[in-house]
Amino acid sequence: MARALHFTKGHGTGNDFVLFADPEGEGPLTPSQVAALCDRHFGVGADGVIRAVRSAQLNRATVGKRGVVSHEPDPAGPAALAHDADAEWFMDYWNADGSVAEMCGNGIRVFVAFLEASGLAELEPGQAIAIGTRAGVRDVQRATQGYSVDLGRWRLGDDEPLVAVHGLPVPRPGLTIDLGNPHTVVVVGSIDELENANLSVEPAVDPVPENGTNVEIVVPADPLVTDGVGRIRMRVHERGSGETLSCGTGVAAAALATRHFVGASAPHHWRVDVPGGSLQVRMFATEEGEHVALSGAAELTFTGTVELLD
Repeated sequence: MARALHFTKGHGTGNDFVLFADPEGEGPLTPSQVAALCDRHFGVGADGVIRAVRSAQLNRATVGKRGVVSHEPDPAGPAALAHDADAEWFMDYWNADGSVAEMCGNGIRVFVAFLEASGLAELEPGQAIAIGTRAGVRDVQRATQGYSVDLGRWRLGDDEPLVAVHGLPVPRPGLTIDLGNPHTVVVVGSIDELENANLSVEPAVDPVPENGTNVEIVVPADPLVTDGVGRIRMRVHERGSGETLSCGTGVAAAALATRHFVGASAPHHWRVDVPGGSLQVRMFATEEGEHVALSGAAELTFTGTVELLD
């Protein structure tokens, strides 16, 4: 039986998504439907699918024996409301392979643009909205150009992974950064190394992370700091999606890792260039510890309707 799905396509610096509204939580997709939508040859094509659902109505589609789909309560929605009662909307984010992800820094900016375009939310410049995610509640502010999201507290891993990347001759040391979703950042010494990295093949991380990881390959600019702003270039292999033109939380992880390697003299403001454009990162102190914010454009490109098979 076919299902008609009305969707909007959007992107943040080339990191693209299929978005659809399901306010009452009546129509979650199955993992196979997500994968079919994201297929760039036979589907709409995207790095992920985002469902706009009210936090109180969030449920999860699971596939049991004989392909029977059941919709179970997902505790992430009530948890978001318990943390912040204003987090009416939940960003139900799925990777291109049909797996669930905790957070997406580009996706959440595009998500808020979609809420505004759909008449589900309205923001004045400088006004913020609380959005529920599986990594917790995130505040997204309407900026002069695009949106800025407070990604919350970040955590430095205590492991010392080695990362083997196709196209690079030897495994490189990585730095683990947790932004609600996992990242492993590798710094290389030249633009040639950055460009030679073959990220169509998933990098091998040793030890293997329990829940997988996004891998960022970074090269510092020369000079590293201009007018008080750090500059780096980055490419990324996203867990569940492959190489993408950008990764918002990955951009923040890359800036945090570079600052860590540089030391106390490093700035707290960064510009990160990715294949799809540029994003800004800012680290700032709060009562609960240091937070990191990500700013950049969010574009909605077209709408359509597609028939999905069960």
